[in-house]
Amino acid sequence: MITFTASAKEEITKTFSSPEIPAEYALRVGLKGGACSANYLLGLDKATENDEVYHIEGVKVVIDRKHLMYLIGVKVDYTQTETGTGFVILKG
Repeated sequence: MITFTASAKEEITKTFSSPEIPAEYALRVGLKGGACSANYLLGLDKATENDEVYHIEGVKVVIDRKHLMYLIGVKVDYTQTETGTGFVILKG
């Protein structure tokens, strides 16, 4: 389903190891906007009744059931460039 590059997994693990992040939070991967013009969404969130919860490569991930089919095969990467650092979602 979803995979992580080594650098993304390292950053995500570092974030979740912070004592400020409650244990019930997970990495939310989803979409924002309409199907034709949607942007990928990545953040920290609690699971709701509309979500599926997965444990992928040691990372707890929540995905809204409506978004599942659009997220199959995506890879989460963490990049550092001269313009900044951040997560990037790559469609496989």
